[in-house]
Amino acid sequence: MITTKSISIVVPSEPTPNGPLQLSESDQIMPWTHPTFIYIYRSNNNIPLSFETMNNSLSRALAHFYPLAGRLKWIEGGRLQVDCNAIGVQVLEAHSDLKLDELGDFAPTGTVEDLVPKIDYTTPIEEWPLLRVQLTRFVCGGLSVGVAISHTLVDGLSTTNFINSWAKLARGDNLDDHEIPFLDRTVLRSSEPLMLPRFDHIAYTTKPPLLIGSMDAKEEQKKETSVTLLKLTTEQVEVLKKRANQEMGVTIRPYTRYEAISGYIWRCACKVRAIDSSHDQQTRVRLVVDGRNRLKPPLPQRYFGNAIFGTVTSTSIERMTDEYIRSAIDFITSQKHVGGLRSSFHIQGYTQGPFLGNPNLSLTSWINLPVYDADFGWGKPVYVGPGSLNMDGKAFIMSSVAVDGSLIIALRLQAQYMDSFKKLFYEDIK
Repeated sequence: MITTKSISIVVPSEPTPNGPLQLSESDQIMPWTHPTFIYIYRSNNNIPLSFETMNNSLSRALAHFYPLAGRLKWIEGGRLQVDCNAIGVQVLEAHSDLKLDELGDFAPTGTVEDLVPKIDYTTPIEEWPLLRVQLTRFVCGGLSVGVAISHTLVDGLSTTNFINSWAKLARGDNLDDHEIPFLDRTVLRSSEPLMLPRFDHIAYTTKPPLLIGSMDAKEEQKKETSVTLLKLTTEQVEVLKKRANQEMGVTIRPYTRYEAISGYIWRCACKVRAIDSSHDQQTRVRLVVDGRNRLKPPLPQRYFGNAIFGTVTSTSIERMTDEYIRSAIDFITSQKHVGGLRSSFHIQGYTQGPFLGNPNLSLTSWINLPVYDADFGWGKPVYVGPGSLNMDGKAFIMSSVAVDGSLIIALRLQAQYMDSFKKLFYEDIK
């Protein structure tokens, strides 16, 4: 059982710019919900958790990352802007009567989901904190830091940079100049004057395929799902990567780990869903590509915002060039209303927006996120992963704590397929 002992409002430690912050078009198409992260720490009796230290260091971090202390507001065309009003973020102090070992492998189910704070989406958007943190102490002395952060404001890398900066301040250090966030989102503005899109951006203009015979995805959305963590050793990852490159022969470049593992997950999912037995059944995978270093010139190293762009399997990752991304930005800008471009809301059972589950998948890579650098003074975390998985077919591909090339895959799948998927997943690697 988890008991909340206190809720604090933390504001920036010094005055910050006030007023509206213009969001980029890549911010506008992100779900307005809050993805969640869970950081797990073993007991360190030498340095106990100090909630005062955590709140004070968070306050110092917000002086640099001040948009997080603001609030969202709706503007025309289903778009949003940030009101930088320094209202603050929320920090929950909690206690669990469990030991960390009782949480198993930290798959985002049940008690683990309770370690991340919840957002009340029934209230007006102007009341939602853009950041809510839950600090939970366990009877064994272990700790968890649960984070819910607005996806309208940040992507995974921006979130990780913020958490790592907060952790550094909690250790008593100061941020170096190169660690200060770059907050000007106009570097991702559309063409002036606005140009017509140069490509067909089907990730935004087409809906995911439905099962043959279905008029909509309502029945699939109702089906029971389950969550698992799949672990791949360094050797298994290399086997899959080598196999993917051998099967495809000569390509522009070798497949990355993300591409090879994503293709393997997709193949296994198709087999257990019996999609192969219906040759007319369409299926696709939604992937996320970081555009920071694909743009010309690249975005500033500490760009704080959303610089990720969705693509689907009929559009190769290789195609995500500066020209393609700029075209996507122009396409989004040209839309009178952007509400229909948002998907993958972080609310389990939420039926608005496209359903990315059966016969499809949505695969996100956290492989290159430096999540294990989040040392608040108690040592590095022993596990970092999503605090929840919102729908069937959703998966995160993550580095393990060993950071040796081994991977962890957090996957939600319809319960009727999960056991068969796990069996096939490991059998086919042998």
